[in-house]
Amino acid sequence: MGDRFPRGVDRALLRAGWFPGRRVDTTPWRDAVDGITMHPAARAFLAEFGGLAVDVHGFGRTAAKEPFEVDPALCAGEADRFREWSEILGRSLYPLGELDHGRFFLGIDDRGSLYLVVDWLAVFDGPADAGLIALCRGVMPRPVRQQRCSGC
Repeated sequence: MGDRFPRGVDRALLRAGWFPGRRVDTTPWRDAVDGITMHPAARAFLAEFGGLAVDVHGFGRTAAKEPFEVDPALCAGEADRFREWSEILGRSLYPLGELDHGRFFLGIDDRGSLYLVVDWLAVFDGPADAGLIALCRGVMPRPVRQQRCSGC
């Protein structure tokens, strides 16, 4: 399969419908969350992984493996949350979908890092691929802000 994703991670992504070179139209997600502009990092990530529902479960390395879905429409109604976190971070945070059936939201910043977004914020260190690996392996993201956003 290549060296991009470790074994197990590539299997989970393949089962979800991903394949090397996958490209989908991101137009349906461009306005998924009112007033949030899709930046190039979000567009590139969604072109490759958009629409995937990754079904991982069980014990992980530092957190439970939880299923996640890459569909910004699942973040509808959460524009204020993403705008406020973007302002706090000083980076544009675009909604990607949800983790654990809506318990958490996922986002990507304009530099390509993935985030766990709730009324607190945590980042999966490294580029987007590292975030996907962490999600599939059950690796807890690093807390960025312990403060709570006011609109959450």
